[in-house]
Amino acid sequence: MTKESVTLRRDMHYLQLLSNSFPTVAAASTEIINLEAILNLPKGTEHFLADLHGESEAFQHVLKNASGNIKRKVGELFAGDIRDKEQRELCTLIYYPEQKIELIKAAESDLEDWYHITIHRLVAVCRDVSSKYTRSKVRKSLPPDFSYIIEELLHERTDDTDKAAYVTVIVDTIISTGRADDFIIALCHVIQRLAIDQLHILGDIFDRGPGAHIILDTMRHYHSWDIQWGNHDILWMGAAAGNDACICNVLRLSLRYANLATLEEGYGINLVPLATFAMETYGDDPCKEFKPKLLKGSHLDEKTMRLTALMHKAITVIQFKTEATIFKRRTEWAMQDRCLLEAIDYAHATCTIGNTAYPMTSCLFPTIVSGPDCQPTFELTPEETQLMEKLHHSFQVSEKLHKHVKMLLSHGCMYNISNHNLLFHASCPLNADGSLKSVALYHGEHYSGMELMTRLGMLIRSAFNSDTEPELRQYAIDYFLYLWCGKDSPLFDKSKMATFERYFLTDCETYKEEKGYYFQLRDSEEVCDRILDAFGVAGPNRHIINGHVPVHASKGENPIKANGKLMVIDGGFSEAYHSETGIAGYTLVYHSRGFQLVQHEPFTSASDAIRKGSDIKSTTQLVELSTHRMHVADTDKGDELRAQIDDLRQLLYAYRHGFVKEKK
Repeated sequence: MTKESVTLRRDMHYLQLLSNSFPTVAAASTEIINLEAILNLPKGTEHFLADLHGESEAFQHVLKNASGNIKRKVGELFAGDIRDKEQRELCTLIYYPEQKIELIKAAESDLEDWYHITIHRLVAVCRDVSSKYTRSKVRKSLPPDFSYIIEELLHERTDDTDKAAYVTVIVDTIISTGRADDFIIALCHVIQRLAIDQLHILGDIFDRGPGAHIILDTMRHYHSWDIQWGNHDILWMGAAAGNDACICNVLRLSLRYANLATLEEGYGINLVPLATFAMETYGDDPCKEFKPKLLKGSHLDEKTMRLTALMHKAITVIQFKTEATIFKRRTEWAMQDRCLLEAIDYAHATCTIGNTAYPMTSCLFPTIVSGPDCQPTFELTPEETQLMEKLHHSFQVSEKLHKHVKMLLSHGCMYNISNHNLLFHASCPLNADGSLKSVALYHGEHYSGMELMTRLGMLIRSAFNSDTEPELRQYAIDYFLYLWCGKDSPLFDKSKMATFERYFLTDCETYKEEKGYYFQLRDSEEVCDRILDAFGVAGPNRHIINGHVPVHASKGENPIKANGKLMVIDGGFSEAYHSETGIAGYTLVYHSRGFQLVQHEPFTSASDAIRKGSDIKSTTQLVELSTHRMHVADTDKGDELRAQIDDLRQLLYAYRHGFVKEKK
């Protein structure tokens, strides 16, 4: 018996199932031909973004313009043929077709001529962006109403004399039947869709900016994307899972930046009980430390500023109480030293950390000390308990929030390996010598590196699974807080989160958060190679890609580290970080010729882009150029296709030697 025969007998059940999809020799052979051909197409373009922090308008624009790629293609296609202004107009039309068409119709004197010119130009752009895909894949991207027409126009040209009249009549008929607007809009969306093959988001969709819910609504309909959860995503996921400390942190951060749009408009969280409680409890407190941080151009009237500050302090005090409850329940985390409300000398307004008593900015805590002779109590008061029950309920019944969390679970995890690139949001815990640090999880089981990240992904999911054993589920819900602020968390990896100190202590030295060894050692190529080896990432051109820590581009910091092995792509997408980084974010683009890092300037607004043709100004830095143009065969998808081809060849052998009968 031949080796092939032994293998076939072992795999017979699988081959029988495969024969249902490819019932004949001809069908299996045709699929092999198809897959072999796909292996030789150029690699699709991947885009990597990180730390979006609710900046929905800028994010959506970057998707629409493919991080400047569409503008570049328009420039290459029409250089010398049409003026720069016309190129800008065409790009704006591609980005915002519905709105731009209305402006053009109001101003254009010869609309039919404009339709003719524009459709031909859009077809040329669409032909270019679709050139690296199979006809089958392009066909699946086309809207049903215009699928046949677009496909015909993409594969027929007016410079072909035999088909010129055919193409012209198609365009004429689109216009004469009143379908030109709809056709142009459909074609623009196809261009946007084909310009980016795969989108990777390296965490932190939430907080700071007002539109995290809008970003996730956008992703619900996006063709292909994944996310590596960030610390701010985990915080919101923890709130949705029912962790009250996470709920308090979510509310505190939103109030700190006077950003309530995501909470109220996005997820319908009722903040009236918090406002009422804050006014009743802290109405006589100046709350100077809790005035919201307003972004440039933002404005709140004095009354709203005051109410926001009261709510901010109210939820912050409840946060410290709820965190302390969890820290005491989870003694294995060794975080009891963060129960700093209990370290305050309320009579002298100092807080003792270590052996030092630090003066406080204020010491007004009516829910802890209610009078000059009263002993402090650190439990939630009945009023605070009632408030938290209402807030907890509001998060639990938010249907949209839970839909979005379900999306994050289905599209994401703690890490991803894609085409020889290791993606994770922040850190991989290390020891001082650069070796992988072992971290204790449930029941004291220790894990490091890839196993740690995998186990954390499973633990997070167990918080949302109804069949999880109750003790494990409670641990998982609690663990969201550790992931947010625990020193060995891959999403934090600092000595402490100095939230209390920044609000209440005057000594700035107490604000310091010592970064973990990953951040101290990540410039080392040897350390990066060790991590890549541990995660099984192979290949000569392998990389780690992170976000989380803003790159201070204005101070000359290079986002490319460890001799090209590590790329940090948090360039400050959020407006809150623009002054810190000096830019407005990065997109890392990985196409068939290598890596490019696109550095973005601040985005004005979609309305400016539509009316004035303004675009995000971007500069491109070549990070790594491939020695050859990469094809699908060089990617993870290529590995999958080769495995499918091997299976199909086995099926052919089985057909030809009688192990499986053809279903003719």
